[in-house]
Amino acid sequence: MSTATTTTVAEPITAETILRLFPDIDTRSDALEGHDEEQIRLMDEVCIVTDENDLPIGTASKKLCHLMTNIDKGLLHRAFSVFLFNDKNELLLQQRATEKITFPDMWTNTCCSHPLNLANETGSTLPDAVAGVKNAARRKLDHELGIKQEQVPFEDFRFLTRIHYKAPSDGKWGEHEIDYILFIKANPEVSANLNEVQATQWVSAEKLKEMFKDPSLKFTPWFKLICESMLFEWWASLDNGLEKYTDEQEIRRML
Repeated sequence: MSTATTTTVAEPITAETILRLFPDIDTRSDALEGHDEEQIRLMDEVCIVTDENDLPIGTASKKLCHLMTNIDKGLLHRAFSVFLFNDKNELLLQQRATEKITFPDMWTNTCCSHPLNLANETGSTLPDAVAGVKNAARRKLDHELGIKQEQVPFEDFRFLTRIHYKAPSDGKWGEHEIDYILFIKANPEVSANLNEVQATQWVSAEKLKEMFKDPSLKFTPWFKLICESMLFEWWASLDNGLEKYTDEQEIRRML
């Protein structure tokens, strides 16, 4: 007599199934009322949803990933932060546009965004994920700052570590990310997309420290976390000894 074994396969979490799998996930359209049309359109981009160990478990729209009601239920996605330095070892900062839905008008590092559910931006292993975020970084540097991909070669990016953090923006919107930290040295031509970036400036470490003392300037929470932890130590080793900080395997929890 034979016995049959039934295997139950969990339905994958995707942008299409997330409502059925998690019916309490907030998808209110009124959350976007009154915002810039281009920024609303970008909220439809499909991000990579991960577990707390950065293993991809599905996808969800940028909008779903950034509503605090969803973040408070555990929704977590993959992101990256680029720190681009010139030959003087000055860091390129950007001030986010007023039109941005999350963290408008705040100063931050060169480029902060998300790898999308695209063939060359996903990855389940750390090496594949790092390759994916490097591809995404080159795409977004062009989109936000007009920095052409030939000016920031894939092989010139250095992966340092990942940080897991959560931060509200205005009560309605926020971040909950596994954020990949990428360094690169280059001297690109910058032509900011004003719908994304209202201002840029190159700063030394000393200048950035002075900016943090100015109460009139506001900074993104992930940038402050990175600055308050390791940025200046990494920066001091940019030309000599950065290797000891690269390719970190463990995720830094900053919750």
